[in-house]
Order: sequence, then C-alpha cells, then structure tokens
Amino acid sequence: MSPAYGSIVASGPNACVLHYRENNRQLRDGELLLIDAGCEYQGYASDITRTFPVSGRFSGPQKDIYELVLATQLACIDEVTPGKPWDAYQDTAVKVLAQGFVDLGLCQGTLDGVIESEDYKRFYMHRAGHWLGMDVHDAGDYRDRSGAWATLEPGMVLTVEPGAYIRPADNVPEHFWNIGVRIEDDILVTATGCDNLTAATPKTLSDVEATMREHAPAFSS
Repeated sequence: MSPAYGSIVASGPNACVLHYRENNRQLRDGELLLIDAGCEYQGYASDITRTFPVSGRFSGPQKDIYELVLATQLACIDEVTPGKPWDAYQDTAVKVLAQGFVDLGLCQGTLDGVIESEDYKRFYMHRAGHWLGMDVHDAGDYRDRSGAWATLEPGMVLTVEPGAYIRPADNVPEHFWNIGVRIEDDILVTATGCDNLTAATPKTLSDVEATMREHAPAFSS
C-alpha cells in the first residue's frame, strides 16, 4: 500500500486553493483543515477528501457552507445510476451549490441568472468528479465520438467531490472569508444504482465533530 498521489493538507485560506501542496502552514483555532488524500492498493487508487474544524467544532458560517456542500454531494451521489449521462451529477452540483450561494447572500439574483452568468464560479470552479481506477484521474472518455456525454455503466468507478471556496472580497460577507470545504467519496456504479466505497469515513457535521472529540479530548471541554 502506498499514497495514490501527493496529499493536499490545507488549513485556513489555503483550503480555498485547489491542489495546494505546500502543506506547511500551522493550524489555527477557528479555521478549517481540508485533507485530500488517498492510498493505492493492489494497483488501484483511492481519492478521498474531508474537511475538519481545527477547534473541534464548526462555527455558524462554517456549518452553513459545510451543510451546503454535503447536501450537494448527497444529491450528486443520487444521480450516479446506470444509464445516466456523465454530466447529470455535474449539473446537479452546479444547481444545488448555486442556489445555496444565492440563499446565503454570496451570489445575487435568480438561480438561472447565477448559472447563466457563471457567477457561482467565484466559489466553485471545478467539476464534481472524475474517473477513478489504476490512476487517480483514470483513463476514459467523458464523451463519445458524437460528442454526447458518456453513459454510466455498472463497474465504473468515479469520484463525487463538490466544494465551496470562499476567498475574501469586497462583495463577500466577511464571516464567510477563508472557508474552504470539499467532500469527496469514491463511488462504484452498480446494476441498480451505486455503492459508496468510502462511506465509512465520517462526513456528517455530527460525525466529524465526534471524531475530533474522540481523537483530541481537549475539544470536548
């Protein structure tokens, strides 16, 4: 067993930087820690991301963003079924996140307007997943020769990893600054739906906070 790729261990503002690799910043109370890491086993790669509160508990604004990303990820996983086009869960990520950004005051206007203008990309700028197999970004076409999106089939494995990255800006509420959250699981397409291969890794708010208390008792005081 060995690392499948260079781990991303990003705290505070670095959690808002995609593929951050310095991994040398001191953790600070009140911030978030985003860990994107996976192992390679018998030639196959995994790719998992979880986000933790350094202090052991999420603040109010951190909870708002975390719950939005988690709701988005769960909605995306529901779209991973055989016969669905590849982009179905990608589109779901955009719709759920964009509506959440409107509801939280991060984006202004209607859902359709925010999507059409791509204003949501200030906070979510990547796809919701990729093929996974003998490489972290495994070989495979996302479109067929006609240009249509690939169809999901049993046996395919992919990641589902929406995120939200709130950098400081004049038009961004300050209480959201430097909150970066990504939640990623490895999903197997089955004959009837899908199987979350990394479901045992805690990701609900309560489970993440309980894990922090279990491994760092000082957080429970």
